[in-house]
Amino acid sequence: MRRHLRRALYGTILRGAAMWQEQSDAGPREHRHRGGRGRGPWPGFGPGGPFGPGFGGGPFGPLGGRGFGRPRKAKRGDVRAAILALLAEEPRNGYQIIQEIAERSQGGWKPSPGAVYPALQQLTDEGLVRSEESDGRKTFQLTDAGRAYLQDHPDEVHAPWEEMTPDIGDDVHELFHLSRQAASALFQLAQTGSDGQIRQAKQVLTETRRKLYQILADGDPAEE
Repeated sequence: MRRHLRRALYGTILRGAAMWQEQSDAGPREHRHRGGRGRGPWPGFGPGGPFGPGFGGGPFGPLGGRGFGRPRKAKRGDVRAAILALLAEEPRNGYQIIQEIAERSQGGWKPSPGAVYPALQQLTDEGLVRSEESDGRKTFQLTDAGRAYLQDHPDEVHAPWEEMTPDIGDDVHELFHLSRQAASALFQLAQTGSDGQIRQAKQVLTETRRKLYQILADGDPAEE
């Protein structure tokens, strides 16, 4: 009986973790960068956290969709500008360029190979970029002419991914921070609580879920 109750509570915790794990990895830029490259601002749901490796899929978990504000779409010249900005930092291959853009935009923009490689070829044809092949993979870097071009055209070296990062407000960030704290308490209770305490926790979770859906059903009070 006790094992069944704990399993049920663990299931509830893990389902909740799945809903916000990917969201936690895509927090506001200022919070994300504070925790180091690629780290979410809500520890506890990644490798080494009490909930193990990440859950969910898509930019904001299994609920699908981007939500929380729509980043702008890429416009003409963005891929070129992004490539120049990244190669100004260090040499990269095409795959690394695509992944770096996706990471820095927090999933808001991931250009396709069909956009990146033709742009790299165009920059190569212009003499701004050259490639070196190693282990069957081309690594691209700026030429001397490319570095001189960037000095003469600083307006072309910008980070378009910053305008494509999903917009998540402070209130939403705080909401997920509170959710993480609640999940941590649940995890401790699932480990050490008695059968009676676990039953109480399940009742609290059931009632909390009902109230959250009721908030949605009641509509936005600011619109009334």
